[in-house]
Amino acid sequence: MADHAKTAAGVLAGVGGESNVQSLVHCATRLRFVLKDEGKADAAAIRATPGVITTAQAGGQYQVVIGNDVPDVYAAIQSQTTLGGDAEKGESGAKGNLFNRFITMISSIFTPILWALAGTGLLKAFVAAAVTFGWLDATSTTYTILNALSDALINFLPLALAITAARYFKASEFTSFAIAGALVYPTITALNGQPDITFFGIPVTMVSYVSSVIPVIIIVWLQSYAERFLLKVLPGAVRRFLTPMIVVLVAVPLVFLVIGPISSLVGGGLAAGIGWVFETLPWLGGAIMGGLWQVFVIFGLHWGLVPLFQLEYQTTGQILLLGPVFAAVLAQAAAVAGVLVRTRNKNLRSLAAPATLSGFLAGITEPAIYGINLPLKRPFAFGVVGGALGGALIAMGGVFSKAFVVPSGLALPALLGNGNMIMLGIGLLVAIVVPFVLVVVFGFTDPVDAAAPATPAATTDTVVLSPVDGTVVPLTEVPDAAFADGSLGKGVAIRPTSGAVYAPFDGTVVAAFPTGHAVGLRGADGVELLIHVGLDTVKLGGAHFTLKVQSGTEVKAGDLLVEFDGDAIEKAGYDLITPVIVTNGDLYPDIADAASGPLSHGETLFRAVSVDSLTPAR
Repeated sequence: MADHAKTAAGVLAGVGGESNVQSLVHCATRLRFVLKDEGKADAAAIRATPGVITTAQAGGQYQVVIGNDVPDVYAAIQSQTTLGGDAEKGESGAKGNLFNRFITMISSIFTPILWALAGTGLLKAFVAAAVTFGWLDATSTTYTILNALSDALINFLPLALAITAARYFKASEFTSFAIAGALVYPTITALNGQPDITFFGIPVTMVSYVSSVIPVIIIVWLQSYAERFLLKVLPGAVRRFLTPMIVVLVAVPLVFLVIGPISSLVGGGLAAGIGWVFETLPWLGGAIMGGLWQVFVIFGLHWGLVPLFQLEYQTTGQILLLGPVFAAVLAQAAAVAGVLVRTRNKNLRSLAAPATLSGFLAGITEPAIYGINLPLKRPFAFGVVGGALGGALIAMGGVFSKAFVVPSGLALPALLGNGNMIMLGIGLLVAIVVPFVLVVVFGFTDPVDAAAPATPAATTDTVVLSPVDGTVVPLTEVPDAAFADGSLGKGVAIRPTSGAVYAPFDGTVVAAFPTGHAVGLRGADGVELLIHVGLDTVKLGGAHFTLKVQSGTEVKAGDLLVEFDGDAIEKAGYDLITPVIVTNGDLYPDIADAASGPLSHGETLFRAVSVDSLTPAR
């Protein structure tokens, strides 16, 4: 069974300790750290930690790939530190340019709902397929129920994003929920497109916030500042209920009066410009729609194009602008299909599979974009390229739709027979093949590209010398359950009589804790050892310890590793007992010939028994 506590301790040490962590969240496979100084992180030590697959640096985050056990390791880190919790503020510590910081924010906000998006998107694809092939009657109540099940999360996406954004920006989750709820409230949604809407006499341009992303993120970000200000200035007796009342009262009208009109203005300008381009240079219009449609969706600007679709349909009975959007959608689906083929990360593949199906079949690209393509950057860019090329070809063929449909593979019948079908076929083929091939050929920063260094196979037992002067006691006498029950590894403990730690064998320092309270070593034969000076001494923050080595240092038996002031540590209230344990129990599952009583450093402490020694010869 995986030892999540040991993994958590190793990862935390490898990133430079709790004091070097600005924020910590986790996704389906990775611990996502924002570090104060990434230079303090030791990738080799982290990758050598049992339970860690690899590390990666992307979007201003230092990512530790764990796999399916990541929630358990995250919980273990929470139990050992003050990190994590419901509201880690990630944006303040984000590193890199604005684009990287934007990706970090979007990734953190969307990560908790990705699997639900993928699952419901896949269900929507199946429902749409059932209708297309005549297996399900779209007028039946069965369809109504299944459609609601599959469409609810996308429809009410602002509600979900309100919660995750509130956690990211450290705002009140339920106040955020109230704000988002007002944006998609049925009577408010019904006002979309209606004239003469006012708020206390102020004209309101009402737009649809259904399935929107950016407006709710912006308003929750502003909410976080407003709440901190109000909680500081309002009297204690009333601040708890007046703060959400004031925030909601200001935030929602702010969206309706400012964010909505700006979105409508920008979207309307884009619509008018794209419409003009389609009339004069169809190929350019198709390239813009095919290449940038998903970018418009990210910022919520695509809503400005929907009225243009409707106007074109009312005027001509066809929608010319919609054809290239099929290329945009299928290109992103093809890009994530390329990720599915290219990645060696099982968990990333498990997310890419349903994202590919829901993208191709139902046109639901949120899981693909927010969970995979955008965080990986290259796949999203390749999708834009494929969409632009395919969209240009489709527009050149004069392809149009006779109905307003959600662009997807299952909705392709809306285009059949409308325009040049050869150009449609070529355009869709290009939109799919180009990003797929680009992703497969040129790749991306895969979490498993940099594989963890292989630990040498255990072939012989290893003699471990005492790293300190002192008295040997059984590990069971350590007043810490994690050490005493052997869950962190087999070994012994020593009560030091001097203030120095020496190398117990020839090998490499794989984890030099910045606080100096612990050192991890790997011997030439592959044994891995942790020397932990005192209990809970990490809380000293390095006080009374002097680290003499760093991660990666090659050492010989007897080399000085750490100096410490034992008297000062004990006066500070800490038990100085020092566990010395073998941490790679898969290769060295037991110890033998353990010493007892007083001994000096350099004398034999115990023998680490290799798994080969325990395997009967055949």
